[in-house]
Amino acid sequence: MERTTRQKTAIQAAIESAQRPLSAQEILEQASLQVTQLGIATVYRNLKSLVLEDKVQVVTLPGENPRYESNAVANHHHHHFQCTQCQRVFDVHDCPGDLKRMAPQGFVVEHHELTLYGRCADCNTGASAVLAKPHDCSHADPA
Repeated sequence: MERTTRQKTAIQAAIESAQRPLSAQEILEQASLQVTQLGIATVYRNLKSLVLEDKVQVVTLPGENPRYESNAVANHHHHHFQCTQCQRVFDVHDCPGDLKRMAPQGFVVEHHELTLYGRCADCNTGASAVLAKPHDCSHADPA
């Protein structure tokens, strides 16, 4: 059985208090408030341990470094929103529902992941009043 260290406790606390997926760098910044002189290698080593202990889940987004969230959140079906300005990732607890109808004829959907992209509330504050045109998926090929 692996022992719990102050570093590991601070890393887990940072993840749980964030209420959103954090990058290793964000975890380092938050955990360093409790444990000074914490290094990124220690963060990664403890993240690996927390994942193996099933306390933390890895969140992967296309083209991005992994992020980590508490299994208390990750064990519930949810999706993610990534801010295109600050790159932070947030949980989205709504789901469009059954996406089987979107699969080609004869295909079977086993699971899905959905990531929304745009500006978070912090980055959108002070943004110009001109809103971006909503994305229209009606142009997709019918094939």
